[in-house]
Amino acid sequence: MAVSMDTEQTYQRGFALRCEGRYDEARAEFQKVLAEDPNHCESQWQMGLIQGFEGDFDASLATLRGLVELYPLNLNVRYDLAMTHMMLGDYDQACAQLKFILSKDPDNEKAKQQAIYCP
Repeated sequence: MAVSMDTEQTYQRGFALRCEGRYDEARAEFQKVLAEDPNHCESQWQMGLIQGFEGDFDASLATLRGLVELYPLNLNVRYDLAMTHMMLGDYDQACAQLKFILSKDPDNEKAKQQAIYCP
């Protein structure tokens, strides 16, 4: 589905609010996007990040895992899933995600930096 300019602007506004830590406002913007396009991966991804930032790690992991299943080659989502696992001390899962990223994009700087912690 093509994303309208209004939808993209709403997403960008939500992203900026999320970056400022204004999670309730950001969530409202992402929900507007998802009302127009329920499959908008980036908005779902940002909602998953907000869940983690607010301390709901189970929901964050579930959201990010679901997105990785739907979009297995979205390396940005996969990286954030890896970082969430890393933060929670689940190094095996984190390293599996990082290794997958590097198998698809050997020059991925963020994944290379984190993979040094993997066996």
